[in-house]
Amino acid sequence: MNETMVNTTVTYTLERDGKLIVVEHVPARVCVETGEQFFMPETVEHIQSLIQSQQKPARIIETPVYEYA
Repeated sequence: MNETMVNTTVTYTLERDGKLIVVEHVPARVCVETGEQFFMPETVEHIQSLIQSQQKPARIIETPVYEYA
C-alpha cells in the first residue's frame, strides 16, 4: 500500500468576525488523493495564539468577494 499522506506546508484560511484571515506556511499532512489537510494539535494551538494575539500581520491583502447567485 502506497503512502497517500505527505508532510508539507499549506496556507490556512478562516473567516472571523466577517474578516478573512490567512496564515501562510503552516505545517500539515496532506492526502495526495483528496487534498484533505491534517494538523498537529500544537499547530492548531499556534494558529489560535497568532489570531488571538492581535499582533501585526506580515502583510495585508485585498480580497475580492463574489456572491453565488
